[in-house]
Amino acid sequence: MLSFTLRRLASVVGVVLFLALAVFALGKVGNADPVRTYIGANASAEQVEQARAELGLDDPLLTQFWNFLTGAVQGDLGISLSTKHAIADDLSTRLPATLELAGWALGFAVILAVVLAAVAALGGKVAAVLRFVFFSAASAPAFLVAMLGVLVFYQAWGLLPASGRTSYGVYDDSTGFYVIDGLLHASPLYAADAIGHLILPAVAAGLAPGVALARVLSDGLGASMSSPFARTARAMGESETTILRRHGLRNASSPALSMLAVQAGLMVSSLVVVEQVFAWNGLGTYLANAIAAGDFNAIAAVSLILGVVYVVLNALVEVALAAVDPRVRLG
Repeated sequence: MLSFTLRRLASVVGVVLFLALAVFALGKVGNADPVRTYIGANASAEQVEQARAELGLDDPLLTQFWNFLTGAVQGDLGISLSTKHAIADDLSTRLPATLELAGWALGFAVILAVVLAAVAALGGKVAAVLRFVFFSAASAPAFLVAMLGVLVFYQAWGLLPASGRTSYGVYDDSTGFYVIDGLLHASPLYAADAIGHLILPAVAAGLAPGVALARVLSDGLGASMSSPFARTARAMGESETTILRRHGLRNASSPALSMLAVQAGLMVSSLVVVEQVFAWNGLGTYLANAIAAGDFNAIAAVSLILGVVYVVLNALVEVALAAVDPRVRLG
């Protein structure tokens, strides 16, 4: 297991290096002049040369890439061409916001998948109704689910907030994860309010991945529940629920974990849209603003971060899959 984990770690490093090279190269083949974005279109020739030197654009390409790579490793993502601030400072509160939302969306997706697959395995009319409702909802794009959630749960019923991360202020020593902040400061109201703000965007981002995961898990459970070991367990007097919990879920988890890696990546990309709908001050909102301003430094930084998150998620899922199914690491 250790050897398998180390090999996956080495592959993560290789993929991240290639991703960094690709992001850097895209910035060099574009038609936009980063200097003009940084100082304005009406700047003088002297100001352009000064800004070019300040941004390190006079250095050879290999030097620029090395500076970009080593800076990223050290947490220095460069200067935003639009805000004129260090990108790392701009993202200091936005990255935790996106990670918190992504974690809740992924948790919702996994719980939804397990519940739907378990209900489907047990059968009955309730299972058919649930499958129809959730599969129909998952066929809609994330932004449409988000807007419907706002219309129903905020505007019509007034049950959940429709924008922002909290109705209160931010603690001076905030971790950036508002639910954790509420728990650390022994404030259940603050934590509950943060959870209330998380529900709609997390459901909008996690619904489609959860249903897709449920389909794969349901197929695996169907095969497991009709297998010889399940029939043997029934003959020994175990209930269907016990067989499902002890044997079915574990044996059906391998293909579901593989699907989870793919769906987690798709969910991260959908957060860009979901954050716009809910005015969520995360990486998605920052990326959208950077694209509108032509700020490629910020675009490259966010793209690299999202790419690293996707690669790391896939690696973690592969390690989890290897822990569950020895055939993966032996292969």
